[in-house]
Amino acid sequence: MAKLLRRFSLILTFVLANAAWAQNTRHLTILHTSDLHARFLPDEQGKGGFARVATAIRKEKENCQGCLVLDGGDIVQGSPASTLFRGLPSYEVVNSFGIDVSTLGNHEFDYGWKRIYDFTSTASFPIVCANVTDDQGRFLTGKPYSIVNVNGIRVGVIGILMGVLLDGFSTPDLVGPWKVADPVETARTYARQLQDRTDLIVVLSHITTKEMDEMLAKAPEVSVIVAGHEHTGLENMRRVEDRVGVRVKSYGRELGRLELDIDTAQRKVVQAAWRRIEINEKIAPAPEVAKLVGEWEEKVAKIVDKPIGESVRAFSTADVKVLMERVMRDATGADFAFMNQGGVRDVLPRGRILARNVWNIMPFDNRVMIGKFKGKDLPAVVTKGNAIEPEKEYTLAVSDFTAENQKTQLRVTGLVFPQNGPLMRDAMIDWIRKRKIVE
Repeated sequence: MAKLLRRFSLILTFVLANAAWAQNTRHLTILHTSDLHARFLPDEQGKGGFARVATAIRKEKENCQGCLVLDGGDIVQGSPASTLFRGLPSYEVVNSFGIDVSTLGNHEFDYGWKRIYDFTSTASFPIVCANVTDDQGRFLTGKPYSIVNVNGIRVGVIGILMGVLLDGFSTPDLVGPWKVADPVETARTYARQLQDRTDLIVVLSHITTKEMDEMLAKAPEVSVIVAGHEHTGLENMRRVEDRVGVRVKSYGRELGRLELDIDTAQRKVVQAAWRRIEINEKIAPAPEVAKLVGEWEEKVAKIVDKPIGESVRAFSTADVKVLMERVMRDATGADFAFMNQGGVRDVLPRGRILARNVWNIMPFDNRVMIGKFKGKDLPAVVTKGNAIEPEKEYTLAVSDFTAENQKTQLRVTGLVFPQNGPLMRDAMIDWIRKRKIVE
């Protein structure tokens, strides 16, 4: 009889414990995009397209017990519509996605920091960023975080931008008076502040993989990191103890779906699973989004949808970098040219080349800059092992972005580029028009 009572007591304890666990455990689904870069239309492989992304989000939300839709920044910069209209069309279109919260990416600064005020006023969702402030402690986006109640879970979403913003990802004139604080320490500070008001902390970030890994390792207060910035995305979910990190591919080619079981009493993730949903031709475009995209594309088509030449082969982004350096040398008569790989935003397809292709490759309004230097002062990344006479003068052509960020791009400092050349995009279009055939 005593054994039977002990067994009953154990079973009762187990049942009560599981009942308590079930009562405290709730499910959350996070759908996420990042680095959309105003790529309204599908790419050459039929991947992406904003109207398809809208459909995918809506379809996934139909199967959600509790859904939170997040975006990891860089909504703008990457297509003619964004360049010509300085980013606003991107926010007007993504307003149809049903995004709950977004954050800043480095390219939100591309049209100058004041333009971010227009983005925040146009967006139908909050844009949060906790670690970008001025000397008076004011937040550039107005909000460091947002608290969203989903399926009874109080989710604190803290926005974080890369700490290395001015190390080759933007320039002082574009960033203006704003300072970027340490991502990990800022995330930890706000996570602690929100502890009594939330059941889960999500850092919605535009950071490097190194910064993500550091945050996973050093910020136990942060349960989930939804990241953007590096366009390749992640093959698998990052996990450290009960903390997870995810990132999808750029240009709307993927939608992420993160399934979480949350112990609200312990404020931690007890189960997590992540999958990436490819955005392809199998997904029907959302009609009203396709219509809005079409209206913006019609405005730019007369400028960019003009044939300028033919390509005998497909050029990868690495090939395009070499091609751009050739264009810069020919356009300026320089002895050497350097194009930063990060400035090449698309491939060049085989066959007919439209001006649009070049706008997609070079959406930035970067200008060629030229300087004269002795051979001994030329950066090694420029000479690439070629024989150089140390005392002979050579001309070097770079973009104004590289000239501004020469420490990270050229790995030197102190080079002066006094001569302005053409816009790089215009130089490439003119070069292709004159040659007619690119090989």
